[in-house]
Order: sequence, then structure tokens, then C-alpha cells
Amino acid sequence: MTTKIKAIITGATGMVGEGVLHECLQHPAVESVLVINRKPCGVTHPKLTEIIHPDFFDLSAIESQLSGYKACFFCLGVSSIGMKEPEYTKITYDLTMNFARTLSKLNSDMTFCYVSGAGTDSTEKGKMMWARVKGKTENDLMKLPFKTVFAFRPSFMLPTKGLKNALPFYKYIAWLYPIVHPMFPNYFGTLKDVGMAMINCAIFGNNKKVLEARDISNYANQESIEE
Repeated sequence: MTTKIKAIITGATGMVGEGVLHECLQHPAVESVLVINRKPCGVTHPKLTEIIHPDFFDLSAIESQLSGYKACFFCLGVSSIGMKEPEYTKITYDLTMNFARTLSKLNSDMTFCYVSGAGTDSTEKGKMMWARVKGKTENDLMKLPFKTVFAFRPSFMLPTKGLKNALPFYKYIAWLYPIVHPMFPNYFGTLKDVGMAMINCAIFGNNKKVLEARDISNYANQESIEE
């Protein structure tokens, strides 16, 4: 493998971002990683640079440090539980789009991978508020002038051993994974798969722009993907 990528990761203090960061730091094709967080992620590695930045709605102070990257793995997100639509839209749609617009201006050859979720509503017209907002975010990200944009829609993700940010729910039912995954591959995968599939999409590309749980598992385990 001769292709090398430099990647930006957001959300590294959460479960998905931490898992994606872990895979990037282990992968020989990932030359360096820049994580942008509101608080330290607690990880040190020769490949890793971290920027602590409190306001993702105003990136002007760090914009000069965001050029020269081939991939962004956007893993930042919040649960919609207890949130009204305007508040959830601000955090999920407005924040993501502001960050992505900045990167698209600086890195026209970038692959942008966005962590959405199973059940996201691409029509933007369904009854589930969170699904509409996520769908609008996916749709509008794909209109930005990146090289390409991928929307990842994982469902249950088996946590990676040794990582600290796995949600308790995932830890408690992890023992069921070997039983239920063969029966329901559309709903069960691993956090490792998410990270590996993102890396593969950034290196090799992929015809499919929206990846459901089964797609994520399939692409994670391929050494090359034809565009």
C-alpha cells in the first residue's frame, strides 16, 4: 500500500471518535492524525496532534492549521433525547455544516466521512425529528465541494477492547454480539469496522455514499475498494 493519508478527527472524546482514532493510529496508511476537541482526549501517540478548541461555530483561530488533510472523520454528535428540534438542529446540523464548509474551502481533495445513524431519514420529511435533521445534514454535506462525502449509519457497535469511552449499554450486552450478529448483520457491527471502513473509503473510495451497518462491515474487511 503506497497511499498515505493525513486525517482530521472530531469527537475523539466520545465512543465512536475514540474508536476511529484508535484504528487510525494503528493503520500504516494513516500518516498523521489531527484531533480537534473541546477537552483533551487523553491519548498520546507519535502520529497524533491535538487542538483544544471550545467553539466549533467559530474556527477562525485555528483555520490556518486545517489545511493539507486528505480525510475528515466527523464523529462528533449528541443524543436527541430531551432536546427540542431547534436545539438539536443547531448542534447536529449547524455545527457540522460550519465545520465542513471550512474544511471544504481549505481541502478540495478531502474525503469527508460523517457519522450519522441507522434510521436516518434522507427525505427529511419523516416523523422522527432526529432522523430528519440527520438526513438534512447528510444531504447538505454531499453538496459541498469535497472530493467525496460518505454518510455512515452504524447501528449497534461492539466496543473495542481497552478503550474507555464505550457507553454502558454497549458494555452490558456485548456478550450477545457473537449470537445476534450472524442473524442480524444489518443491525450489528463493531466499532473497529467503523474505523476501518472510514479509512478504506478515504484511501480507495466507494460507489456507495451512504453506508448502512452491513456495508460498513463489508468495506472494513476489504483490502481494496474499486471506485
